[in-house]
Order: sequence, then structure tokens, then C-alpha cells
Amino acid sequence: MEKVLFLCTHNSARSQIAEGLLRAMGGDRFEALSAGTEVTFVRPLAIKSMEELGIDISGHRSKVLTEYLNQPIDYVITVCDAANESCPVFPNARHRLHWSFPDPSRATGSEEAQLATYREVRNAIQARIADWLKTV
Repeated sequence: MEKVLFLCTHNSARSQIAEGLLRAMGGDRFEALSAGTEVTFVRPLAIKSMEELGIDISGHRSKVLTEYLNQPIDYVITVCDAANESCPVFPNARHRLHWSFPDPSRATGSEEAQLATYREVRNAIQARIADWLKTV
């Protein structure tokens, strides 16, 4: 089983969504993990956007990337530009990839408008994972 670690700054939305999606889409082939350069909380709208797909990430917690520094990781995938810039070297990582997605937590407006932004980012991450799974 290959370990895939998704990183973003706060481990609150994009990396949590990516972890949940890969767990659902990757079957038994991957162990999906996520972390951030800072620990915060999993955003409620990230949880809600995933519930719409039947994926429950409500039990996820925000984790700091140092939890994984000394573990063998097959793929380290940054999903935001800030995490890519501040991502430390993972000496045990076989591959490092960068997929840039906008931060849905910066959305403004009504809750429904914000949720629409989360859906857009979720769908973009889902499409990127689907494409990636065809190549690995």
C-alpha cells in the first residue's frame, strides 16, 4: 500500500478534502494522509461538501506535517502554493508533486455561496485525483 500525504497550510479544507477523496477513490492501493504547516480545525463547509458525495470526514482532525517527517511516504502532494513554498524536505518521500487549488475558506457571501466555492474546489481536486490515478 502506497502512502500519500496531502499538504496545505492549515490542513482545514483542501488537504482534508483530498485525503477523503483518495480514500474513497483509491481503494486499498493507497493510505491517504493529510497535514498542514499549521494546525487549525477541519472547516465545517469542507465536511458538508464531502457529505454531499457520501464521504464522511467529520472525524478528521487537523495535523501538523512534522507528524510525518520521519515516516516513509511514497507521494507528498502540496495542494496550495504556501505549503509548496514552506514544505520541508521529506527525505523518505519517493515523489513530490504540487497541485495548486484556490483556498475555499477565503470565499465570502452567504453560506450557500461559500459552499458553492467549496464544491468547485472539491470537484477540481476530485478531477485531479481521477487523472492522477490513471497514471500511477
